[in-house]
Formats: sequence, C-alpha cells, structure tokens
Amino acid sequence: MRLNGAPVRASTPVATGDRLEFVLRQRAILEATPQAMPLDIVYEDDSLVVVNKPAGMVSHPAHGARDGTLVNAMLAHAGALPGDPLRAGLVHRLDRDTSGLLVMAKTDGALRALGVAMMRRFIEREYLGLVVGIPEQAEGRIEGAIGRDEHNRLRFAIRAEGRPAVTHYALREVLRDASELTFRLETGRTHQIRVHMAAFDHPIVNDPVYGKRDPRIDLPGQALHAWRLVFRHPATREDLSFEAAPPDAYVRARDILRG
Repeated sequence: MRLNGAPVRASTPVATGDRLEFVLRQRAILEATPQAMPLDIVYEDDSLVVVNKPAGMVSHPAHGARDGTLVNAMLAHAGALPGDPLRAGLVHRLDRDTSGLLVMAKTDGALRALGVAMMRRFIEREYLGLVVGIPEQAEGRIEGAIGRDEHNRLRFAIRAEGRPAVTHYALREVLRDASELTFRLETGRTHQIRVHMAAFDHPIVNDPVYGKRDPRIDLPGQALHAWRLVFRHPATREDLSFEAAPPDAYVRARDILRG
C-alpha cells in the first residue's frame, strides 16, 4: 500500500486530498469436491440421508473453511447431490461447533419437498444445551428478530430490521450455577439459539462468540447438540423420528457442571 507515492502501514492516517494506492486480491473460487471422511449416518435410503454431525465440522464450503466439510464428505459417500453445488443436498445447517442431526436430500424431488416442509415448519428440530445460570421460568418462548451485528460482521444480534425468530425452551436439569435446557425452533436463523440465550442473559456454556469460554470444558465451542429430528418422508410420506445422544465431550461438560 502506498500513500502519495510512498509506502505506508495500514495504520497511517489519511487526509482529504491524499492519494491512496492498494491492490485487492481476487478471492479464490470456491468449489465442493468429494473428500472421503468418516460419517455417522443414522438413516439412509434412495431419497435422503440423516447424519449425526460432529462438533468442529462445517456444514458446507465457505471462504473460512474451503474443504473438510459435511458436503465434501457426503459427495464422496453418495456421489452427486442436488441443489447449489456449494450446499449440495443441504436442507438445513448446523453451526461448526454444534453437533447433532441434520437431514440431507439425495434427489431433486426430496430437496424441493424437504425445503417446503422446512419453510412451513413441518420439520421438528430439538436441541440440548448447557446454559450459564438458571432461568426464572422453567419454560418459555423467546422472540426477537435476528440480523447481522452492525459492529461485528461475524456476529448476529437481535435487531428490529432482522428476520423474525422464535425459540422455545424448557428446563431439563438444574446444575451448579448452570442448567441444561431443551430448545425447539420455530425458525432457523443463523446462530438463533445462541443469540437468543445471550440476549436472555443465559448464554450457552463455552460459547466463544456470545459468551465466554469455560476453561473446565473440553469442547471446541458452545455446548449445544441437535438431538432430535422429526419429519415426513418426501417420497413414502412415512413419519420419521430420529434421536442422537450428545457426544462424550458434552456429557463430560454436563458432569462437570453438576459439581
């Protein structure tokens, strides 16, 4: 970078009339390629697959994670998948450090049908989460529109101009200065549970973005697990229900918080 023809640091102040020269690097082109990786497949048929995603795995390629994602693994497992090449087969997503169940489509018809079911809120998703503190009410409904944080593009926040979001919670177990809750989503906004619980003054335990890390907890991020998934099969119309126990690291975190 040069200022008025001379090399400068990024911190150098500029004034009206100064001439600033810099080069913008072109972003690398993203693509999703097959990568053979272990997958915990809970259910699979010709139309769809239900996967128990581990914490630490990104759902699809992005500039922050170009490979090693669930989509890369599924392309290696199932071959071609429908939809956006970077989000091939995905009906919904989970945050990188949120573990648990999600459904992926293997055909165009299944992707369309499951997408409509998700939009109409016919797919039930329930989560387990460890939160800081104990809510005053044993169950409740949190409503708050969610949009990008205007001060930090990596975060989301409750904002009047955001997209509507509703989270239902219920107390599952009282721990020591913490609690385990179940969450049911009416909507599926990015970081929804994490944003709502932080705004509710009960952030998810070990959440590095909306709370703080707990040195006692050996998790890559927030203590949140998508444990239950219920939907109607797009081809057979059979009602399907799946459950996945939380991973060992989550169980150990819960034991620590029990004291």
